[in-house]
Amino acid sequence: MSSDRRATLRHVLAALEGAGDLAYSWDLGRDALAWHGADAAVFGIADPVSIATGRAFTERIHVEDRDVRASLLEGHVVRGETFECEYRLLGDDGGVIWVQDRGSAEFDAKGRLKRVVGVLRHVTDRKAEERRLELLANYDELTGHFNRGRLKQALDQVLSASLRSGAPGAYLAVDIDRLSTINDAFGYEVADQIIVEIARRLDRYVRHSDVIGRVGGNRFGIVLTNCTQEGVATAAEKVIALIGQVPIATRVGPVYATVSIGGANFPDQAKTAYEMMTRAETALAEAKRAGRDCFTPYRLVESQRRQHRVDMALGERVHDALKTNRLVFAYQPVVDVASGAVEYHECLLRMIAEDGSIVPASAFVPVIEQLGFIRLLDRYVLELAVKEVEHHPGVTLGFNISGFTASDRAWLRLIVSLLKDKPEVARRLIVEITETAALHDVQESARFVRALKDLGCRVALDDFGAGFTSLGHLQVLPVDIVKIDGAFVRRLNDSYDNQVFLRHLVGLASGFGLVTVAECVETASEAVILRREGVRFLQGYYYGVPTIEKPWLQRAAVRPLVVDANLSGVAAS
Repeated sequence: MSSDRRATLRHVLAALEGAGDLAYSWDLGRDALAWHGADAAVFGIADPVSIATGRAFTERIHVEDRDVRASLLEGHVVRGETFECEYRLLGDDGGVIWVQDRGSAEFDAKGRLKRVVGVLRHVTDRKAEERRLELLANYDELTGHFNRGRLKQALDQVLSASLRSGAPGAYLAVDIDRLSTINDAFGYEVADQIIVEIARRLDRYVRHSDVIGRVGGNRFGIVLTNCTQEGVATAAEKVIALIGQVPIATRVGPVYATVSIGGANFPDQAKTAYEMMTRAETALAEAKRAGRDCFTPYRLVESQRRQHRVDMALGERVHDALKTNRLVFAYQPVVDVASGAVEYHECLLRMIAEDGSIVPASAFVPVIEQLGFIRLLDRYVLELAVKEVEHHPGVTLGFNISGFTASDRAWLRLIVSLLKDKPEVARRLIVEITETAALHDVQESARFVRALKDLGCRVALDDFGAGFTSLGHLQVLPVDIVKIDGAFVRRLNDSYDNQVFLRHLVGLASGFGLVTVAECVETASEAVILRREGVRFLQGYYYGVPTIEKPWLQRAAVRPLVVDANLSGVAAS
């Protein structure tokens, strides 16, 4: 061997060792394996001699992975396919090491297989991270149960089987009663202890064929298979007794908890997972109105059938409005409390009716959600908002999406396609998700928020204070803005409790460096109090009613700021 080749070989071996990789040359005629590069101990094998033959090395491969490796190697040798696979090696101590194996075959002059050369790379850490991400994508981090998305998939599978076989079953929406009160009284750690213990009790009760998921902050979903309508009621009553009869041990002492349950049966009452979950939650709302700590089955009475026909007619009107471009934005300014300048406009959806009247979103969006068309509407809203900021470079817009869309990967793919390589457009978009929707599945919402921020968008948590956001939730949800729920702004002058709660919300947001917006500001005195408490931006009828005319195309007057000596603050007059 020439000196140049020896030098090259030394450099290659040094590179392998530096990368922690192990190269091999497998002489098939003699079944001899030669190893070069990193110390084999990195792979859990102290003595390379113990794997000096192909047979000895194969015995180190996990028994479940041997056939896969052999099949891929055969495909490479016989059909010229790429040989690359990952499998588990057993170390000297019996521990498992994940490796990536890439190699190629060499043939002699007569085309006979001579040897296989390749490189092993240690990938145990990467496989562990992949496993962790898989768990986050499918499981609730606190309880270990399926998250909302994964439970919905499982429910779809069970429904498909039920539709084929006719086997009855049910979906139960199980809500922990007044968990927000417990959270406020004792802190989120105690609330988490209660959630975990209830999850354990449900685990002990359900059958192996049933499926449990945590679908929200205080809500579980249970899929009951092969269960009659009478059996569903019995199962729900047993769950209520299981939770309520024995107190839960917490760090502040025993705490009694109760649950309310709503249930829907399949295949009679629904054909899709979305319908099942929606109808069970409708029944759950009835259980709460009945006093909580009880079970209510989903029933469609004659009055509900009439309402359903009305809703279907409204759904048709909205579909027609979509086709004829009669769904438009009404724009409301969000104003800087210090300067009075408009920071951005929120886009509020409106429908122009056949007679020309303007229909607010509150009159049709809840119905569209019930009918399952909300994702279509949210895609329309997204496209309309992006189009507007593209056409007007100086405009920043915020818009709401439904709680259903916060876990809709098709919507995410759409926004990526619309904003890819357009950071100047993305940074002028603010996507608002409601607090209650975000808390249905905090981990899924966090992934959704991060995906939007990666594009350059800002994200606002709407109706802040309406749910029971804790420090832990704000640590997980990487939002930029919190919009304080209007319920705490209305009657701010007359309600000391609202002022105290407002101070708490602003302090919580400020502690995380979040920008605050107060909604539903209607009077100068409310504006003064909000400024005094440190709210950064204000929105409401006091600063401007929503209008379908585009304010940036007009010379809009901005309210001057004046000092109110009585309230020791500043407000727009």
